Amino acid sequence: MGRKLLLEHINVPGINTFDVYRSKGGYASVEKALKTLSPDDVVEEVKKSGLRGRGGAGFPTGMKWSFLAKPEGVERYLVCNADESEPGTFKDRYLMTHIPHLLIEGMIVASYALGAKTSYIYVRGEMMPQIRILERAIQEAKNAGFLGKNILGTGYDLELYVQPGGGAYICGEETALLESLEGKRGNPRIKPPFPAIAGLYGCPTVVNNVESIAAVVPIINEGGDEYAKVGIGRSTGTKLISAGGNLKRPGVYEIELGVPVEEFIYGDDYCQGIANGKRLKAVVAGGSSVPILPANLILKTINNEARLMSYESLSDGGFATGTMMGSGGFIAYDEDQCIVRNTWNFARFYHHESCGQCSPCREGTGWMEKVLHRLEYGHGKMSDMDLLVDVSKKIEGNTICPLGDAAAWPVASAIRHFRDEFEWHVSNPSAAISGNYGIAHYADPLPTPEPVA
Repeated sequence: MGRKLLLEHINVPGINTFDVYRSKGGYASVEKALKTLSPDDVVEEVKKSGLRGRGGAGFPTGMKWSFLAKPEGVERYLVCNADESEPGTFKDRYLMTHIPHLLIEGMIVASYALGAKTSYIYVRGEMMPQIRILERAIQEAKNAGFLGKNILGTGYDLELYVQPGGGAYICGEETALLESLEGKRGNPRIKPPFPAIAGLYGCPTVVNNVESIAAVVPIINEGGDEYAKVGIGRSTGTKLISAGGNLKRPGVYEIELGVPVEEFIYGDDYCQGIANGKRLKAVVAGGSSVPILPANLILKTINNEARLMSYESLSDGGFATGTMMGSGGFIAYDEDQCIVRNTWNFARFYHHESCGQCSPCREGTGWMEKVLHRLEYGHGKMSDMDLLVDVSKKIEGNTICPLGDAAAWPVASAIRHFRDEFEWHVSNPSAAISGNYGIAHYADPLPTPEPVA
């Protein structure tokens, strides 16, 4: 197993408390940044690290920070997006639960770099245990002099607050999050202006994911150049993966970017293969909003090269034969899973979570849910697949925020790669309803047993 930069001490008893976290080198990056580096130096280290946003978009974090407007006398804000709502993704919740001071430390360093005197952690409303854990950790850090006025005698002041969200998936979109944080309905804003110019309360604001902010700690401790040596190519550093579905050992894994997908699924250090002796049928690699891939395309690219857990390798082949890293919500399906049913389940989610601002998303997600429902329950028509593709094309790229794309991509990719399973549902309605899906030829063949000596 590769290096651990975020979860190295995750199993240390009491690591969720300030004293134990501090004894393991915690808050060293705060001391280094505030006492030996300027804010611009911190931004430069993050740029050199090559860190890309870990919330799903994968945009270079240092570049995003450098876009922040700095008008004289105007407040600036850092907001941590902890509204983890993507189906299949639970890494941020895990990090906040078990090592909350890592996020607090990252927030202090990042706030210093951006010149923010007030920062917020916006947490999904259903995560009340994590909210209480973070509030306790913030108070511990404040009691130790790492938050509040004149931190470590450096003259830098920072107040950090935890804000519960309203439990809406749409608030994971950064401008909807800012609307919610201001006490309004969480609807995405039309851009421009972007948050870096006019964000929270109309002031310059940076919104970053939990994991992105936590990664600032090892970057400052070790230096941006050293961090960039971990990983592969432009996919630098480590990544937290939420592994779920039909795996022998699901859970949260910290991987060095560049690990082969096959090793991640079958390796003893990671998921140890598919549960119950089944074969792998398909994988959703980055949370429910990314294209699904059948077993053969998730393990190897169309050029028969090993598929790697990196931004570039997962997207190799575009949407025709590739997918996306996304938020790292890795869902594996075995040979008995129904692609139609799972696609319908995702469509139900996106229809429910659409904010309703944009008619293509408001109406289109509902149509996709209805058509997939009738396919799953034995009332489908052969023309329904083309109808679904047509609806997904009319949604994609025609909405204020990416929720429309997130709803369209899983449906289009499921039909692209598993069309004959959809057609089988039309031809065999009673068998489909009873759960006898009849389609397993996508699955990887079981390995040939070793000959007995």
